[in-house]
Amino acid sequence: MSLTRLIARPLLASAFVVTGVHALRNAAALAPQAQPVTDRIAPLAEKAVHQAAPDASVPKDPTTWVRVIGGVQVAAGAALGLGKFPRLSAVALAATLVPSTAATHRFWEETDKERREQQMQQFFKDASLLGALVIAAGDTEGRPGLAWRARRAAKDARREAGHLASSARREAKLVKAELT
Repeated sequence: MSLTRLIARPLLASAFVVTGVHALRNAAALAPQAQPVTDRIAPLAEKAVHQAAPDASVPKDPTTWVRVIGGVQVAAGAALGLGKFPRLSAVALAATLVPSTAATHRFWEETDKERREQQMQQFFKDASLLGALVIAAGDTEGRPGLAWRARRAAKDARREAGHLASSARREAKLVKAELT
């Protein structure tokens, strides 16, 4: 692992671990702020979960959603910081960042100019974190990604099939020559 990754991942992850711990400790206080977002997410999540597992249920309580997002942020943040499953961790953190930002930094609803400015700054800081997570999610550490490996395997399989076909035609000609 490069020195840049060794330093950058824990720095990026630290924001999520701290935010996640805060959410876990203060879920009841944060729930009213999260409710407008959870009211929209819960039905969508329930529909998606119901297709995969018809008997499963999705929480509708905003406090539970705050705790779930906080728990995911702590776990995925720790994993990213430690370099364990960094790409998956970055995707998980990105998935939690969108609803938490929409719940906590709704600058477009602020009427006070100073408060609106503060919320806008925080919103765009979170947007910057999202950009960093997208980069981290795509970082293959110099190794080929899954898409490249799949294309390479398909190309190798086509080439091998071509060799086998040529070999089979040659063998067929030899057998035909022996029989005639």
